[in-house]
Amino acid sequence: MVRAYVTVKAHTGDADRIRDDIAAVEGVERAHIVAGDIDLIAVVDVDSPAAVKDVAATHVQNIDGVADTQTYIAME
Repeated sequence: MVRAYVTVKAHTGDADRIRDDIAAVEGVERAHIVAGDIDLIAVVDVDSPAAVKDVAATHVQNIDGVADTQTYIAME
């Protein structure tokens, strides 16, 4: 398994809906609204780094209201 963390900057006012949309993406274990520089963090568990790219770049980035993402793959 490959674990990754996808941080999301969202358009204000849409955080609850965006969190639910992200959590519904296959491969996303959970998503949280957070305080700070970003608005949400999604925890991704998939079979390969290519699947991380699919989740982050294909699905999460295309959710209405997502302004920007950063993806971090866990090394342990």
